Amino acid sequence: MRRSLSFALLALCAFTTLAFAEKSAPLSDAVTAQRPKEGEYFGVYLSNQKVGWMFTLVSRNAAGDQVTSLNELHFKAKVGTRVSERVMKETKVFEARPNGKLLALRLEQRGDGGDQTLDGLVTKEGLKITRTRPGMKDEALLLPAPREVVEDADQARVALKRNAPVAGVITDTTDLKQYDVRTTVGDVESRVIRGVKVKLKKAITISEKEKVPTEAFVDEQGRMLEVRFGPTMMAMMEPEDQAKRIDLVEVFGLTRIKLPKPPPPEVRQIPGSMTMVMSGLPERFQEQTYRQSYEKLDDKRVVVKLTAAPPKLRQVRPLADPNGGKNLESDIIVEAKAPEIVKQARAIVGNEKDAYAAAKKIGKWVNERLVKDYGASSDRATDVLKTLRGDCTEHSLLTVALLRAAGIPARRVDGVVYLMNEDQVPALYWHEWVEAFVGEWTQLDPTFGQDVADATHFKVGEEGSAEITPLIGSLVVHEVR
Repeated sequence: MRRSLSFALLALCAFTTLAFAEKSAPLSDAVTAQRPKEGEYFGVYLSNQKVGWMFTLVSRNAAGDQVTSLNELHFKAKVGTRVSERVMKETKVFEARPNGKLLALRLEQRGDGGDQTLDGLVTKEGLKITRTRPGMKDEALLLPAPREVVEDADQARVALKRNAPVAGVITDTTDLKQYDVRTTVGDVESRVIRGVKVKLKKAITISEKEKVPTEAFVDEQGRMLEVRFGPTMMAMMEPEDQAKRIDLVEVFGLTRIKLPKPPPPEVRQIPGSMTMVMSGLPERFQEQTYRQSYEKLDDKRVVVKLTAAPPKLRQVRPLADPNGGKNLESDIIVEAKAPEIVKQARAIVGNEKDAYAAAKKIGKWVNERLVKDYGASSDRATDVLKTLRGDCTEHSLLTVALLRAAGIPARRVDGVVYLMNEDQVPALYWHEWVEAFVGEWTQLDPTFGQDVADATHFKVGEEGSAEITPLIGSLVVHEVR
């Protein structure tokens, strides 16, 4: 959960860049767009509670032919009994000309999730990455050449300057994948800010990764005063000293969805089902699946039925991925081809050929071996295997890596699950579990030790997206049975 929050916040930074000193033409609209030259500080809020701050700045080099963008994010909040703190600093260098290419990038990460540095240089062969982690041997990666250009560093201001849509690509420095991004221009809004009525231009950006519209509000001086990432997460421009004052809040409680009463005990049975009447659930989340069905009651309310049952169709591993191969990939986060992951998967599965039986073995091993430590975070599967501790994100990450290493297509699932916390308030809480293809798709929960994730699991999206964020504060459960 906290990883999704911080990655989403880092994505917010990308919409608030580019301060510069004037140099010779021709220059990209991303460079010439009006903005504060000293950069911008923002307080980051979740449900009106400050959980971090960020700073954005881009400057031109002395020759005027390159632009360096800086996005820095600090996240700090209580996560269970721990204080979780994450710092992520992203730097990208572009050509300053129109459609100027991405030349280099750097990500510095420390705190919750582990410390690492990624240095990238664009060459004729592609994007060469050097990954450095304390106490470990440096890793070298060669990725496809990025399609990102300088206009993508600040699509919001480029779109407002042109008064036209802008489409491009962002190279995400957390997973090193490229995602399509598009920005459109919204209506001008009038606001009273610090007692003064101002007109704000609005730019709406949506990325292939996050899938949630981000609204940026810019005043007539080019200052980005506010960025809204769904109804409950936002960044507000603030003076440096104010931005860096963080409320130490418990993020787990901020992100729950209260239920009118506890569901009946039989929802835990396998096979089993749970039904809820909801409002505030956008249609894009109402996708009919083998586990989730939806029936519209009226313009606001929808009946959601969740079911859980073992898979009926089982095949022999290794299996082909029905989604074209992405659920068997090894990347910088999942690391399914890392020698230690492959070795551990073989040790767990042994000679078991039945894909579902093998998947259950992996889920059981992760559930029994990982210490349940809410707030202990690792962002890479090999780090989880090394520490053998964490919460649902670590359980799911390691399980997916081991499943893929065993030839079983798998992906992490983001959503909510029913829990009764210490305050005895029945609610749905952010959670992550696993979906595996064993001849058909099935869901497992290695955190709770469930071979079949029970019917209290409501899938919203997949890890790496912030799809669940806009539901906080807007989704209401009126009935549960």
